[in-house]
Amino acid sequence: MTVILAAAPIVACADAGDPRCGHTQGVLMAETGPYVLPGPVPEQIDALLAQRVGQHARRAFLKDLAAGRFRVERLTSRDVGALERLEREYASLELGLAELAIVVVAARLRCTRIVTFDEQPLRSVRPLYGDGFTLLPSDS
Repeated sequence: MTVILAAAPIVACADAGDPRCGHTQGVLMAETGPYVLPGPVPEQIDALLAQRVGQHARRAFLKDLAAGRFRVERLTSRDVGALERLEREYASLELGLAELAIVVVAARLRCTRIVTFDEQPLRSVRPLYGDGFTLLPSDS
């Protein structure tokens, strides 16, 4: 089953010192995929890995991207209207482009399963597809 990934869980999986590492890896291994990275998320992962874990983790992530372990779903000009509507509707949540992209890409793929540690905003947003998001690893 398709699952949308935010940046922080991928970074945690690369950092053996992160207390969420083992559990998050287990959750991801239990999923069958495909594993989808929306819009700006790969760039976030790259920057966070370089900053927090090191260049070796960044290189490993790039290898995973090249090997097709993750499917990257870029935003298109057709997504701009939905991004703007979501940003206006949920302005008080101060959603960033990555969170907005997660919601839009999830709707495009008809997916409600999202791997994220930042639950509060996504629990507050009504999906553009489906009744609600399943947020992993919390809802597992």
